[in-house]
Amino acid sequence: MKDSAFPTAHRRAGAGLAVLALGLTAACSGSGSEGADTAGAEGGSDPVTVKVLPEDGGSEVRPDVPVTVQADGGSITDVQVEQSGGADTGDGSDSAVDEVTGQLNDDKTEWVSEWNLKPGADVTVTATAENEDGEESEAVSEFSTVPAPQGQRLELVSNFPTSGETVGVGMPVIVNFDLPVENKKQVENSIEVSADEPTQGAWNWFGDDMAVFRPKEYWPSGTEVTVDMHLAGTEASEGVHGIENHRLNFEVGRKQVSTIDSDSHQMTVERDGEQIQKFPVSIGKANVEKYTTTSGTHLTMNKRRELTMDSSTTGVPVDSPEGYKLDVEYAVRFSNSGEFTHAAPWNSAALGEENTSHGCPNMSTEDAKWFYENSYQGDPLVVEGTDRELEVDNGWGYWQRSWDQWLENSATGEPDRTDEEGTPGSVHTTDE
Repeated sequence: MKDSAFPTAHRRAGAGLAVLALGLTAACSGSGSEGADTAGAEGGSDPVTVKVLPEDGGSEVRPDVPVTVQADGGSITDVQVEQSGGADTGDGSDSAVDEVTGQLNDDKTEWVSEWNLKPGADVTVTATAENEDGEESEAVSEFSTVPAPQGQRLELVSNFPTSGETVGVGMPVIVNFDLPVENKKQVENSIEVSADEPTQGAWNWFGDDMAVFRPKEYWPSGTEVTVDMHLAGTEASEGVHGIENHRLNFEVGRKQVSTIDSDSHQMTVERDGEQIQKFPVSIGKANVEKYTTTSGTHLTMNKRRELTMDSSTTGVPVDSPEGYKLDVEYAVRFSNSGEFTHAAPWNSAALGEENTSHGCPNMSTEDAKWFYENSYQGDPLVVEGTDRELEVDNGWGYWQRSWDQWLENSATGEPDRTDEEGTPGSVHTTDE
């Protein structure tokens, strides 16, 4: 994020303008009026007229209305938007995520805010412009935004990853909301993903309350990613606005991709393009679909040092012929259909020889321990050779969609470059 009030961005400009006309070098903190004295010094240039919206004194301003500033007879040199009251950022994130930056046009005569305002806030907009002689004029507009009532406040329930984590190269950004989102385009455009390594990505929605950002290709190793969620003031659905902004930072670790081949009963692990491990495994016996390991590009999701695996959670009673209840070690989840890599010393004879499990890749205790200790959340795990395809919404199966399919399912339909400021479109509902 730049500290400048005029970052380079790529979003649509705002709507109409109200006028605060002021005299040269005069400041206006009350309501301005047309026809105010704007005469410059004798022989000098004409004064700059500064126009601002929302206008001074407003008490019920929608938070998703863009702040606009226009200079007539000069160029804008600075715009500051200060907010007090409203909901504060609840996660201790950097205050920069609350900064209302904007886009300045090429001739510096119009500035439009990029982000929405906090609901229930007192807002002060201070705009400075100068004429061709370098003489400044300043306009100040003070107004209040409408608060978001209880039951109509969009809030963040959870996000993956969390700040400070080191993740695998396939890791998506997953944001879960407490209320359904209808204006998906505006919400997508309110979340800015930036990285120190250039790439492009896009958002998809899984249901109305979960948004997922995925890069076009795996993140480059070592990438540092910042996710600024400018949700405050964004109208998620009719009458429902976000109330807080959040910042998320994470780092992408080494590139580790593991592949399980159903036919050879082997699991290979490559790190940064070099094979570093090869393990014998036994995957699902595939006599029925539920005991068939899913093929496709999975991501490691979480891991448990010890885990009780209970067939009743998949609808198979423990006391039935196919039932089981086992305590396993070194379990690494890679889908939501009960699939984990884990230690299975009772099945040692089948490892590397045949597929006999109920769907989980069985491993020796030593091998399962290594994989457990060397896995990051978001490491790709590819299974090949079974006739059960991984669904895109089964766990984090998001890489099952091609990039073209992923873009087609984005509300904006456009890629978002992580090395450019801004997002593909406007966050302001009133721009639609």
